Amino acid sequence: MTAVDFEAFVGELARAAGEAVRPFFRTALSMRDKSAGVAFDPVTEADRAAETAMRQMIMETFPAHGIVGEEFPDHQPDAEYRWVLDPIDGTKSFICGFPTWGTLICLEHNGRPAYGMMHQPFTRERFMGDGARASWSGLNPHGTEISHHLRTRPCATMAEATTMTTSPRLMQPAERDRYARVEDAARLSRYGGDCYSYCMLAAGHVDLVIESGLKPYDIAALIPIVTGAGGLVTTWDGGDASQGGQVIAAGDARVHELALALLNG
Repeated sequence: MTAVDFEAFVGELARAAGEAVRPFFRTALSMRDKSAGVAFDPVTEADRAAETAMRQMIMETFPAHGIVGEEFPDHQPDAEYRWVLDPIDGTKSFICGFPTWGTLICLEHNGRPAYGMMHQPFTRERFMGDGARASWSGLNPHGTEISHHLRTRPCATMAEATTMTTSPRLMQPAERDRYARVEDAARLSRYGGDCYSYCMLAAGHVDLVIESGLKPYDIAALIPIVTGAGGLVTTWDGGDASQGGQVIAAGDARVHELALALLNG
């Protein structure tokens, strides 16, 4: 069974997660800090409600599949097919009322991301990819659903590049120094965005996204979207990014090579 066979089901997962999350957005929602005093890391009722809804649907429909999510323990993580879920990527944006967050849903086959979706239930956008193609769907000003293919844009030099990171303060000091070399060489740098930044890269509006300290559920769903749009996603040393850590996404292989050289001195 291929990833395309699961597309309709992924859409249903996104719908259920959106229905669980949307009533909490821009409200006085319940929140606790799960950081154990290290750094502010909020988790909300919305996170848990959305992941619970998705887990229940997966276990009822595909009982042999595994699940790895942010809010609950792993379920059958060594299964041939495994779902990697982040109910709200960008929780800090969520609690501040900014719409630069989304639900990340990835289907892995034998440990490799095969299909990914980023669903933004407030703006009613979906970004989808399977590594070979990527697309966007949403509503036009008249409320009619529309869709189109995604494609990254060409970028040959750092002087042309727009780069994004959620925040350099999330990096270790040495990583911050390495990232600063890229930022200093870029035409434009912007902060914030979380998963939305990768989708804007896939859509051809951003050239580089550079992060560190990511978990698998932060990046797995975004890899098939970016690569399906013609980009690439690696670690800072050019390796496999599906397990998170230090991650760089680029829309053009040329600017990816230049950014890696700056990151690695």
